[in-house]
Amino acid sequence: MSMPSSPISPTIAQRLRKLNPRQQEAVRYIDGPCLVLAGAGSGKTSVITTKIAYLIQECGMSARRIAAVTFTNKAAREMKERVSGMLKGREGHGLTVSTFHTLGLNIIRGELKALGYKPGFSLFDPEDVKALLRDLMNKDAQVDADQINQVQSIISNWKNDLVQPGQALSHASSEDEQFAARVYEAYVRHLKAYNAVDFDDLILLPVVLLRDNPEALERWRRKIHYMLVDEYQDTNTSQYMLVRMLMSERQTFTVVGDDDQSIYAWRGARPENLVTLGEDFPRLNVVKLEQNYRSTGTILRAANTLIANNPHVYDKTLWSEMGMGDPIRIVVTRHEEAETERVASEILTRRIKQKAAWRDFAVLYRGNFQARLLELKLQHYQIPYKLSGGTSFFSRGEIKDAMAYLRLLINPADDNAFLRIVNVPRREIGPNTLEKLANYATDRSVSLFSACQEMGLAEQLPARAVERLGRFTHFIEGVRRRMDGGDAIAAIRDMMREMDYEAWLYQNTSAPTIAEKRMGNVWILIDQLEKSMKADPDESTASEDTETDSVDAAISRLVLRDILEQQAEEDDSDRVQLLTMHASKGLEFPHVYLMGLEEELLPHRNAIEAGTVEEERRLAYVGITRARQTLTMTLARQRKAFGELMDCTPSRFLDELPPEDLEWEGRADREDPERKQERGKSAIAGLRSLLD
Repeated sequence: MSMPSSPISPTIAQRLRKLNPRQQEAVRYIDGPCLVLAGAGSGKTSVITTKIAYLIQECGMSARRIAAVTFTNKAAREMKERVSGMLKGREGHGLTVSTFHTLGLNIIRGELKALGYKPGFSLFDPEDVKALLRDLMNKDAQVDADQINQVQSIISNWKNDLVQPGQALSHASSEDEQFAARVYEAYVRHLKAYNAVDFDDLILLPVVLLRDNPEALERWRRKIHYMLVDEYQDTNTSQYMLVRMLMSERQTFTVVGDDDQSIYAWRGARPENLVTLGEDFPRLNVVKLEQNYRSTGTILRAANTLIANNPHVYDKTLWSEMGMGDPIRIVVTRHEEAETERVASEILTRRIKQKAAWRDFAVLYRGNFQARLLELKLQHYQIPYKLSGGTSFFSRGEIKDAMAYLRLLINPADDNAFLRIVNVPRREIGPNTLEKLANYATDRSVSLFSACQEMGLAEQLPARAVERLGRFTHFIEGVRRRMDGGDAIAAIRDMMREMDYEAWLYQNTSAPTIAEKRMGNVWILIDQLEKSMKADPDESTASEDTETDSVDAAISRLVLRDILEQQAEEDDSDRVQLLTMHASKGLEFPHVYLMGLEEELLPHRNAIEAGTVEEERRLAYVGITRARQTLTMTLARQRKAFGELMDCTPSRFLDELPPEDLEWEGRADREDPERKQERGKSAIAGLRSLLD
């Protein structure tokens, strides 16, 4: 393929003029393999979409011979919409813009006979997979959800690395993996018997087919003449093999990626595919996109200085024409609660003072658990938020259990709460007993709780079942009496201990550390309940209200929060965004808070022990480059772990940032006294404006 000899059409010429020189170079280069090294915020999507239009309108290539692939349906949809806006009439007819997995699905559909599948094959979603694995694993022993997830993850990684069932046992390096290898063989056999494939098969099956079947490979090479791959640094082994086999003959492709944003090694991504690409395609042309259209100069200088500590195959330096902007603030707090308090109150103040929208603020963190306290703080300040990439605090199983107990304590007629926890922890009250109890309660027009205490129930249920139900209701009533008679919060804490909910968590969780975290969530909820009672005494209806009335009101407020959260509309256009740094990739926000800049948190302890701090540094780089105008990093001197306050060490990444661009708060050896005084005056002025 060579450059067109005729003059470029006015439309394409106009589009190219909107691009910077490096972007134009990336679009125009079509005669060989091309790697576009696209820094954060450098306009890579514009390059990909313009290049597709360029290939069709200027190079005369049929759209049906072009395949552009990315990783998410959202990214593929946005790319397709932008390309469609550039093409006229039927110019785009037959163009493939899809995820890798959709491309793989198309190959499977076209090669059913060669693959040995019948028409109408099924695609198992993750829940279907879990159900099949549960059936297969239950033949060996009782298994819980965490074990099923672990086996599912191991099998998924093997498929992504092209490890077949017969090879898995030789790849197993632990007892867990040996068990997974045995399950893997049965799992694949059952899938084939069901004429079904799973998500990972959508890449694995086409790769194995093209590798082992020269006729099929030739067919697909004739179909696809040019490939464009977005987010190339996130490709795993099988995805790279698919691209390489389809393109190794013509060598006409463009991959766009950024080695500094490769943060998914834990789910199979291979950043070394950048190196492999140059080795497999020696003619590879590398174009660097270094102009950033998102962030201020100060933010980019911090990102460049940090990531320079990582080794690079290809060096690049981001730059911007947006001015230097504000310094980066580093806020040191006493403990994690003070950290979340600071973030929440600052967002509230800055929104009012700067007339910003809630959506302008994002809080990023290394692990989802860091959002627990933050959610409660934001709720306290009535700040709307959206939690992305994690389970909301109130959606966690252990919190739903605890909330059901609280609901039943203040309202024994709450049948939904009763049903959720009557057998949690296990009290040997089975579904047949509950079905008969429900029928009896309906006939008598009473609640399930009340029905347990009626004499007539003995005519419907065996004596043993009646005795177990009576023991449960007696337990709940005993807790309620203790709440009425003194310290209500102490009574609730004692309830959790007496029924040994923690032991139940240990029995139903694969790892002790997970059980500890789940129990920790329950104690956080009860702590929050106590604080809610103290923080809102004015919500009592009368001064002579007892503590029990106060705890009832506090529980009702928590229940309302839970209900409102479940009813929240999907339209979350104006909410503070809470998300992990992993989930933030590809997004941008005017004001960003990075929480938890401490050793063993960022970089994470597991990464330090495994020697993978470079990926953690890339993660910090991704977090920094999400910010457009202001960036604030926070850390705590102490953080609670396993019920104890532990001293924290500031992250090594803070020492790798340019000191002249940092403004420290809460650290005497680095804080400017004049700036501290100015902040004090500004805070007072802010409070006055809030009062006004």
